Amino acid sequence: MNGSLDMIRGPEQHPSRFADYFVICGLDQDSGLEPDRFFGDSLQSTPLDRAYKGTVLGHYPDSVPWNHFDKHAVCMLCLPSGLRFRTQKHSIEPSFHSFVLTKEDGHRTYGFSLLFYEECRNKKICHAMQTLQSMHITELSSGQNGTPPIPRRGQDGHNTRSLPRHFKLSAHSPGAALGYYDYTKDKLLVTKSISLLCQQPYLHAARTFLTNLYKCVPRHPGPGLSLESYVYNLLYNVPIPLPGKSLKFFVPNDEPAKVPLELVIHQPTLPEELPMLDYPLKDVFSWLGVDCVIQLFTCLLLENQVLLRSADFQKLMVVSECITALLFPFSWQHVYVPILPASLHHFLDAPVPFVMGLHAQSEGGNLKIASEANLCYVDIDKQSIQLPEELPVFPHRLQFITEIRDLLNKFKVPHPDKTDNMAINYFNGDIMTSSLTLPGSGFHHPRRKHSLHDVLDWDRPDPEPHSETLQRIVDIVKRTGVNLGDIDSVDKTTKEKILTAQEEYHDTLIFNNALREIFLNRFVQIFSSYEHFVIQPSQDKEEWLCNRDSMHVFDKATFLSDQPAQHLPFLSRFLESQMFASLVDNKVLAAWSELDPNIRVFDQRISQLKQKVGEGIVRSPCYEACQAITATQKLLEQRLNNVELEAVPPTEILPHRAAYFRSFPLLDGVALNKEPTQSLLRSRRGQKQWKYKMKMIEASGKLQTPQESQSPRPQTKFSTDMSPALIAQANWTFVEKLLKDCKSKTKRMLVEKMGSEAVALGHGGEFLSDVEENTLVASLCDLLERVWSHGLQNKQGKSALWSHLTTYQELDECNDATKSIDPNFLTPVEKSSNKFFGFPDLLVSSIKSSNIFEIASYLKENFNDLSNLALETEVSPTRGRERHKSSGERKSVGPEHLRPLPDSLIFDIRNVQAMTDIKTHIGYARAWVRLALEKKLLSRHLKTLLSDTALVRSQYKRSAFLRCEEEKEQFLYHLLTLNAVDYFCFTNNYPTTKLPYRVVIFPSRKASAATTTANSWVAISGTLCETNPVSIPKGALEFVFHHRNLGVLSTLRIGHDNTGLSPKWMVEHIVVRNEVTGHTFKFPCGRWLGKGIDDGSTERLLVGALVPKSIDNEELVESCSTPPRCRSPSIPRRITLTHIELQHMLGEAVNAIVKFHYRREPQDGSLTALLCGESGLVPSLEQTFLFGFKSQRLFGKNLYVWDYFVRVKENFEISLLEEMDEYSQRLSRDRRALTENNQRFNILRSYCHLIDQINTCSQALGKDGKFQLFICLGAREHLLHRMLSPMSEARSTVDMYEEISFLRSPQLLTFLIQILEPLDEFHIVLEKSLTQGISSIC
Repeated sequence: MNGSLDMIRGPEQHPSRFADYFVICGLDQDSGLEPDRFFGDSLQSTPLDRAYKGTVLGHYPDSVPWNHFDKHAVCMLCLPSGLRFRTQKHSIEPSFHSFVLTKEDGHRTYGFSLLFYEECRNKKICHAMQTLQSMHITELSSGQNGTPPIPRRGQDGHNTRSLPRHFKLSAHSPGAALGYYDYTKDKLLVTKSISLLCQQPYLHAARTFLTNLYKCVPRHPGPGLSLESYVYNLLYNVPIPLPGKSLKFFVPNDEPAKVPLELVIHQPTLPEELPMLDYPLKDVFSWLGVDCVIQLFTCLLLENQVLLRSADFQKLMVVSECITALLFPFSWQHVYVPILPASLHHFLDAPVPFVMGLHAQSEGGNLKIASEANLCYVDIDKQSIQLPEELPVFPHRLQFITEIRDLLNKFKVPHPDKTDNMAINYFNGDIMTSSLTLPGSGFHHPRRKHSLHDVLDWDRPDPEPHSETLQRIVDIVKRTGVNLGDIDSVDKTTKEKILTAQEEYHDTLIFNNALREIFLNRFVQIFSSYEHFVIQPSQDKEEWLCNRDSMHVFDKATFLSDQPAQHLPFLSRFLESQMFASLVDNKVLAAWSELDPNIRVFDQRISQLKQKVGEGIVRSPCYEACQAITATQKLLEQRLNNVELEAVPPTEILPHRAAYFRSFPLLDGVALNKEPTQSLLRSRRGQKQWKYKMKMIEASGKLQTPQESQSPRPQTKFSTDMSPALIAQANWTFVEKLLKDCKSKTKRMLVEKMGSEAVALGHGGEFLSDVEENTLVASLCDLLERVWSHGLQNKQGKSALWSHLTTYQELDECNDATKSIDPNFLTPVEKSSNKFFGFPDLLVSSIKSSNIFEIASYLKENFNDLSNLALETEVSPTRGRERHKSSGERKSVGPEHLRPLPDSLIFDIRNVQAMTDIKTHIGYARAWVRLALEKKLLSRHLKTLLSDTALVRSQYKRSAFLRCEEEKEQFLYHLLTLNAVDYFCFTNNYPTTKLPYRVVIFPSRKASAATTTANSWVAISGTLCETNPVSIPKGALEFVFHHRNLGVLSTLRIGHDNTGLSPKWMVEHIVVRNEVTGHTFKFPCGRWLGKGIDDGSTERLLVGALVPKSIDNEELVESCSTPPRCRSPSIPRRITLTHIELQHMLGEAVNAIVKFHYRREPQDGSLTALLCGESGLVPSLEQTFLFGFKSQRLFGKNLYVWDYFVRVKENFEISLLEEMDEYSQRLSRDRRALTENNQRFNILRSYCHLIDQINTCSQALGKDGKFQLFICLGAREHLLHRMLSPMSEARSTVDMYEEISFLRSPQLLTFLIQILEPLDEFHIVLEKSLTQGISSIC
């Protein structure tokens, strides 16, 4: 074998042997009994229950050069529970488990171990065990050992006459007799292991070989081959099959006299099939259930720490191997120890992701986990799972589970449904699941997970459900005389067909293939366009590897911007994982070396998908089931049913062998270390022998697949013979399809955006579906890429649209046609912190050459763009020119302070180029489309782009879509219809982009109120984030600041420190404009800022509203120069509304909040606007409380509603003191009355606490601001309707309100309580800008 295999093996390759080593582990009788200290305090248990150190008794061959033999590691995993002793009274059935050895370079060696008990005939060992037993009993009887022995689970409770009298009568476990050894009466049995070490995990073949080899140990003289012959044949004459081939070889039968048993192993063909998996996925789903597996799968993808626990070592290995195999094409990159030996329990303290398996008999109380919040704990035996904190939901989880369950039902795989122990949230539509609760069935209260150690102590066996009831039924049936026949149990059903072991193995392989295809299909659907976002390197391999940590290899921002919103929590975390980064790195490294085999399979599946659905970047948001199962299953069945190669059967290699053995012997090392000169395979078809070397050389070339051996495809031949007329017809069909797609997509986007109104107008039908708006916009970007790619002469880069845009920009900025264009001109660079745009190269060169005509020409053509240069400074340069104006003009704000933004195509291209978080041309193109769509300039920009006919003709063929005039006009018209709706597809999808914001303040026209000497500031909040206080430059009414994307603006807080000679400031309006998207928000104020005026507030919260595009800047400036119709907070001094109008207004405000919480997409509206905006809850309640107010002025001083609230608080405090005095008397007299008053007591206390909190935490707020804050916090704490009845009974209410008011009229008070009561149903979440840092009091 050495002569054949080593010649074809490269210097770093492993030979293709089925097994590298055969190993025997057990008791070294010469060294005696040595306790294994890693298994806890063994003195607390009986000698039979203690663990002892084992050793490798023999391994064959002695060594192989490609796989160094590690004695310590192999023995530790072959005997993971240590060396154990038993007597004939115990259950001593053999057990099988597999394990894996991982080297430093990541290479894995798979081991398979069969554990069995053999009689120990060494008298020294037996006497030593008897001595230990006597010492242990003596210690127990004298009380020196503290605690009685701990029985093993499942031991029967019975005593024997062998026990001493005092030991029988003690209150110890009834199973203690099993732990007692008597040298004169009992047989001493000890564990032994026979194992295989292999390069490939052929589980079924290894288990069959070891099991039958153990069974065929000759116990009596008779025919049959020696053990060495079977081991020698497996080590040297059985190779791993070639890719796409299967191999028959021979293993021992279950009896020595029988002929050898035939087994078949195979190797899949890459990239047509998935890599080999021999572990049964059926068992994993039978043990855990679908829901638990999906949650475990999600934890692995997000690289959480995963700890498995079971009393069966093989279960730990099967679950570990199967769940990591389901990650394909990704691979686990971190610590992987499926069976964690007791000596390595300290590994659990590692603060890194891991997959580890813990045996159930391990000492759970001594384990230390670095971070339980990041731990996924799975108890396989109990079918329970504990999840990490805030685990995102896997995309399309419910549909995914349904598809898997259908497959399990098809293959009749039993799988548990949702169990009481599963920590899974099954509410539909939840984006996040809580890991801290274990929901029980029915209406049981959830139980909180205190610590992992509590979970590890849950070792009490669960009672079999309904076992007593089933047994009673069986007893009743037997008493009736009915013969139950061969029925073993009531809960098992007889199978229609009993499968052989080989048929069952084939069925397992077919199921594995189908299930893995379903899992792979999920990744194919999610990442079908991942290649477009991979950033290809511009350096050589060595430079790229050196700078890998600082390199961006994947455009995450653009990829996430195309995904549905409900998938973002999972995808955003998964893109940061090491396994995703590894896949992308391997994809980049393919530019210098061969592509990784896993990625080749993945890319081929994506290619097959695109052949069916097209080359679109964006996939449908709907769930798509797997379609590849049938094709790959056909290849698998053909390979298993048509075995082409057959290994040489075993022959006797020992001339003289022992007749029989009383135990499993050590083998002949000389015979097993002698390698054959060559290994021969037999062809199943030709019955002639082939040298394996020749087959390996054939495999080194390109293997011919059935498709390649056939004649060329008809489609290819047809395309070469097509006439020009047929080509034109096919091209015209493609143009019509593009136009049809554009029409359907724009219509669908309009219908989805308009919602029910479009359905009422008759535009619904088949196009209306629950499609994510973001996905539709991404689909439009995909369509534009297809349009711009059609008929392209020479493609430059991955994005044809972006190449066209940048070429247009270069031509526009370079009037000299002979000037060469730097190809790196458009490479995105890191922008300076105080710059957003620079001067164009043409302007700089013109200034250097002093060509005044070129400068004037450029300024004329690009005048609007120069306004953007104001973004380079924090203060608008217009303030400098105002110094030359008169003082009266300087105090008013003119239209020049809000010049319109440029709406040119070049301006938007530059804005996109300045986005440093985008790394690819595809990303730039999609950002530009989103920006133009949001600004309602998409159709106009594209029309401008295509108006350069010379550029279009130079880049596109005559048959291209962009050169078909009529279709192009229709295409632009369909895009124009999108201007009918408002999109925020740019604002909402780039949260990390730094954007400029222009703030314009419109003070009062009065000279005394227009300026302030105080230090002023503003803080702005939006849907994505909020700013810290931004200082307003002294004397400036307009300034620009840069900040991370705020989203859609909601509130603005303005204030000052009340310093200087004249700090009082009257502000009418504030306007904030996003200088990239052009969105303008108007914040009405109309109030004073300063102490001693108005309500004494130096800080006000303003609620903004988006200014419609139909209002031009001059009209906006004019409206902002006058006082607002509704001041913020709105305090009209005279109430002109009747109580009926107030009831209607308050009902509308509450109804709007209720609708907001029932809306399918609540982020579309702002809750802050519904609370504090015009006609919101705060102004409605404000006017309600002012209705019937007796006097708004007292001794020349204005009275506010807040003054009434403070007085009521004083009344409540007096009531609380009185109730406390009467508490002891009521406690003994009337407990029912005490219970009723307890609720009132809590309401009064909460009211007073809230008033105190507001007065303490918000010193800068005036009385109106405090009232606004109280209403918002009262709604959050569900206090509003509860406080009204006590307030109506307060003494201050009679003093300050007339009888017609809402608080004194019984009918109006009842209405007020009932209209506010529905707000209790909702969990109201306030913006941080509203709460002033006051936490919940609930």
